[in-house]
Amino acid sequence: MRYLTTVVEQLRAAGCVFAEEEADLLLAAARDDAHLAELLGRRVGGEPLEHVVGWAEFCGLRMEVGAGAFVPRRRTEFLVTEAVALARPGAVVLDLCCGVGALGAAVAARVPGGVELHVADIDAAALAYARRNVAPYGGSVWEGDLYAPLPESLRGRVDVLVVNAPYVPTEEIGFMPSEARDHEPLVSLDGGADGLDFHRRVAAGALPWLAPGGHLLIETSARQCPTTAAVLTSAGLTTRVAASEELCATVVIAAA
Repeated sequence: MRYLTTVVEQLRAAGCVFAEEEADLLLAAARDDAHLAELLGRRVGGEPLEHVVGWAEFCGLRMEVGAGAFVPRRRTEFLVTEAVALARPGAVVLDLCCGVGALGAAVAARVPGGVELHVADIDAAALAYARRNVAPYGGSVWEGDLYAPLPESLRGRVDVLVVNAPYVPTEEIGFMPSEARDHEPLVSLDGGADGLDFHRRVAAGALPWLAPGGHLLIETSARQCPTTAAVLTSAGLTTRVAASEELCATVVIAAA
C-alpha cells in the first residue's frame, strides 16, 4: 500500500489523470523496487504508459508495443467491428500500414473459424511487435512500402483490407499530445499537407489486390471523410461512411 500511495502521488504530480489505474499497471509490470523506480521515472518523464509497461489493450486483447511504436487507439476498435461484420470464416484479411499489427490481430481473433491474415508496414521496429501480435493467428508479416512487399499470390484475393494510415495534416502534428508527437514515429502520424497523402496512395493501388466483392476499410476523421470517400470513389470503388459517436470514430468503407 505504501508503494501504491507513493506511485499514485508521483503520477498525479506529473499530471496523469488516471493515476490510480496507471499505478496498478506499473506495479504489476515491475520486477522489483529498482525496476518500479525505472518504470515510474519513464512515465513521469512523459513516455506513453503503453511503452513503459510494454503492451496496450485493444479490443480486449493485449498488444505488444514499445519505444518507437505507434500505440493503437481505442477509436480504431470501431474499424475492427465494421471489418468483422464483413469477414466470412476463412477470409483473406490484409492489415496495411499495420504498425504493431493490432487491427489485423483483432479482426482475426473475432472472426469465427479464423482468417488468412497478412500484415504489412514499412517500419521494421513496429513489425518486430507485429510479428508477435499476429503469431497466434498464423499471420504473415511483410516489410515494405504499402503494397510493394506483398506476394503475387495475394493479388485479387484480399476480401477485407483494413487501413489505419497516418491522416494528421503536417501542420497539425505540433498540436498533438506530447506522448504522441515526442514518442511515436513521425511516419505513423504525418499524413502530408491535408493529411490524406496515404489515403490517395492506398486507394490508387487497392483494386488489383481486392477480391471481387472485397472491401477496403480506412480510418479517417469526420472532417476529412468526404475527401477520403471521394478519393476511393475516383479509384473505382463504391463507398459509404460509418461513424461511432461513442468512440469519435469515422471509417470509410469501399467495395470493389
